This record gives sequence, structure tokens and C-alpha cells, in this order.
Amino acid sequence: MNDMNVPAAAITRPLTPAEARGFYPGAQSQLYFDVAGRCLIGTTVRAAIDRHLDMRMLGGDKAQMFALIERTRASYAKLINAHPDEVAFTKNISEGLNMVAAAIDWKSGDNVVLCADLEHANNVYVWLNLRRRFGVEVRVIRMRGGVYPVAEMVAAVDAHTRLVTVCAVSFAPGLRTDLAPLAEVCRLQDVLFMVDGAQSVGMIDSDVERFGVDALAVSTQKGLMGLYGMGFLYVRRAWAQRLEPMYLARFGVDLGDKGEAALGEFDFRLMPGARRFDLGNYNFLGAAAAEAALDVIHGVGIHAIEAHNLALAERLAEGIKALGLPLIGEPSGAHRAQIVMVGTLGEGHDAADDGAMQSLYEFLSGQGVKLSVRRGAVRFSIHVYNSTEDVDRLLELVRQWRAH
Repeated sequence: MNDMNVPAAAITRPLTPAEARGFYPGAQSQLYFDVAGRCLIGTTVRAAIDRHLDMRMLGGDKAQMFALIERTRASYAKLINAHPDEVAFTKNISEGLNMVAAAIDWKSGDNVVLCADLEHANNVYVWLNLRRRFGVEVRVIRMRGGVYPVAEMVAAVDAHTRLVTVCAVSFAPGLRTDLAPLAEVCRLQDVLFMVDGAQSVGMIDSDVERFGVDALAVSTQKGLMGLYGMGFLYVRRAWAQRLEPMYLARFGVDLGDKGEAALGEFDFRLMPGARRFDLGNYNFLGAAAAEAALDVIHGVGIHAIEAHNLALAERLAEGIKALGLPLIGEPSGAHRAQIVMVGTLGEGHDAADDGAMQSLYEFLSGQGVKLSVRRGAVRFSIHVYNSTEDVDRLLELVRQWRAH
């Protein structure tokens, strides 16, 4: 049986983005610009999945599987500059958001501040549910120019605000959020600052200490280059100690070294930090995939990945703008992230609201380009496995469409 205590084919030397690209056959056989929808799976991830399944075919060793969980927890914590005890396992972002929402002792008259225009629906309904159940006020601030109205959100925080939530990079149009003012007001007012990391973690720096984030929910099928059905929830230790999970299982209870099925005293103590949110057995297969993908991310380094991704995004955005297409946001600057969107924001999902943009989407799709349409606009998204040649080939195809 393979030893699960040591990752197979662990990357032990620094990687360049070009070397990392070599792990992704899907990036070499097509123009793939859709990590915002879902990532490509790499050969190292596939090998880790196969290895885990081979082990399970022979029954497996639970101690080795738990060792995998703790390695993966620590690897993710390192990526976001957190302590492993501040990381819990989830199945997706929605579950992480709901875990935090359900752990706060809400009172009628409390409020949540958000900008629904820029959120995925799952970071809206969770708070609307609190309004229905507990009378929580949901303070919705309208977006300004495709970015979060940070100053207005700061001004909306008062003595009754319990939580402020944003995306580090928006669902659409994929622009970066200025987190610092929100983090500061939340710290001063003792408000929990909750960030959706769907379009940021693994693709740009997500240092929770640097950005003052109190809670961060992410899934692994996008920037973390893993599987669906797997996610992480970070909760700052000081905040986690104040939260009471709605759902509780053995792994969320502190019984020291006692076994996983042990029952302690009825007057129990919760696990420290975010570990209190761990429920039942883990998605070991998802963890095996995440560990291998995180190995690649650490091999390149998140700062190198961010620089690579932003350079490609700026190159693409500048090319799009030079062709006279309606680029959303500026090609570079503080709000530029690894997502580039073209068109006008509307309501369409998988179909553009504007006929010209729908034509562009259909033309590129017909040429084998993988992209998406969100909120009525065409969306291109970039990760470490993309290259300058990819961007230049894409721009040439856009020129061909323009010539028709």
C-alpha cells in the first residue's frame, strides 16, 4: 500500500509559470480562459486522485487519511497566512457562508452590509434568510462603476452592524475590491468582515492578515485547481472563539487525544478556532486533490502567480480596448484582477444581453475557446497555466471576428 504520510511526487523546487503550465494538458490543447467558471485539473492532481483511490481499493488506513487532512489544512493555511486551527473544511463557499451566518447570535434590529449587485446569489440569499428568520436588516448598497462602493459601505456601518461582506474579486465584472477601508471600520466597530474568495484565492495574494479579513470562504474548483464538493472556511481565531456552530459533530468537540467516535462529558468544550466547524468525516478525495494543487501553487509562489496573472490580464484588456470593444474597467490599476469582461452588465447567464457580444461569444466558442458569459457580458479569466501566446492567439481571433 502507498504511504499517504508523504505526498506523491511532491514539488521540492521553485517552479516558473511556464513549468507549471506543463502539468495542465488542457491548457495546451485549447485556449482556456474560464477558471472563473471552473479550473483545469493538472496531472499532479490526477495522480494524487488515482493514488488515493488505489489506496482505498485496498481498504485504506484511517490514520494516514487523517494525516492527509492535516497536511492539506496546513498547506491552505500557509497560502492565506493563517494558523491551521483557523481553517475548517467545507463542501463549498455556500456552506462556509452559512456556517458563519448560523453561528452568530442574531437579534432583531441587527444589520448586514453588502452590495448585492456584485455578489453571487449565494452570498445574498444567506443574509436574506436571516431577515426572514430573525428580522435582520440587510443593507444593500448599489455598485458604482462596476466596483464595490467602499466609502458608502463604510458609512452604512453603525452600532447595530454585525457583519460586512464582499468578494475580494467580484463575481462580475471581476474587478478587485479595496478591502482595507472595510477591514478598518469592521475592526473599529467590532464587526465581522466576511470575504467570498471564489475569484481570488489561489490566483492573487489572499493574505488574511495583510487584508484584515476575519472570515474567508472558498471552494477548490476554481483558483485552487481542485475538485467540486470541497472548500475551506477561514475564521480568525479571536472571532471563531465567539461563534457557536449551529451544527456540531465529534470533530468540533475538544476531547484531546480520544478517538474519533469517543463521547466525552455532556458539558463539552468546542475545538479551538475554526476547527469547531469541522463536521463528520472529511472529503478525503477532495483533500488529496487540493493538496496536490496547493503543492503547485506553493511551488510557483502566490506572488509570482499574481504577477503572472495580472500581466496577462492587462495585456488582454489593453488589446480588447485597442480593438474598440467595450472593456469593463481600466486595463490596469488598483481594480484590475485576473478577470477581463467585455460588454455591458445585465442579467444574462450563458447568453449575452447585447447581440454583438453574443456574436463574439459564439464565434470564439466555435473556434474552441473556453470562456463564459456572466451578468450579460463576455468573461475571460486567467490562471497560472495561461501564457502570453494564449492571450495573443485570443486577440487574433477577436480581430478576425471584428473583420467579419
